[in-house]
Order: sequence, then structure tokens, then C-alpha cells
Amino acid sequence: MNEGAYLYIVRCSDGSLYIGITRTTLEIRIAQHNDGTFEGYTRSRRPVVLIFSQWFDRITDAIENERKLKKWTRAKKEAFIRGDIVALQMLAKRRTPHPSRQERAAQDDNPPSS
Repeated sequence: MNEGAYLYIVRCSDGSLYIGITRTTLEIRIAQHNDGTFEGYTRSRRPVVLIFSQWFDRITDAIENERKLKKWTRAKKEAFIRGDIVALQMLAKRRTPHPSRQERAAQDDNPPSS
């Protein structure tokens, strides 16, 4: 049996993005979304259009990447879909200091009194 899977992104009729994985062919999976075969997010947002896909030799890799992408902001997802590496790197930068750095900065601003 084939152990791999596709990671795919579709754009829904309302402009939203849906990220999923499938072991079937992409044509079958997109047809299932557009037929409303399954309950869920895309059923009320049909038709959907495939805008990105990537094959992974192991389904666990596809699942890992699906989970990662679902956590990203829309801007970051759009840059990824476009293949815009520069924008993706800029969007990936932390906008606020890491909490541990905030604590150190606060301590530096308020040294203990003697």
C-alpha cells in the first residue's frame, strides 16, 4: 500500500483557505469537497479550488506539515502558496520579544536598589 499522502490547500468560495491531507488522488479529493461528500468546513463554502499541493512519501510528514500550516496567519499562508520566501521569512519574525527576553529587559530597566 502507498504510505504517502498529499498536503493540499483549497480556496473556498468565500475566499477562506482550507488545508487538508489525502491519500487519494487530488482530483478525487477536490471533487469530494465540491460534491459536499463530507460534513465540515468546506461544505457550506463550495465550490473550492485547489491552489497548492505537495506530495509526502510518509503520511506522518504530511500530517505534521498540515498542523504547522494551520497555525500560521493568513498572510504567512498566502506567502507560502505564492512561494514568496522573502515575505515568508519576514512574516515569520517575532513581532514582540520572547517572554523570557521581556523579563530580562524589565529587570535591566529596574535594577534592584541598594
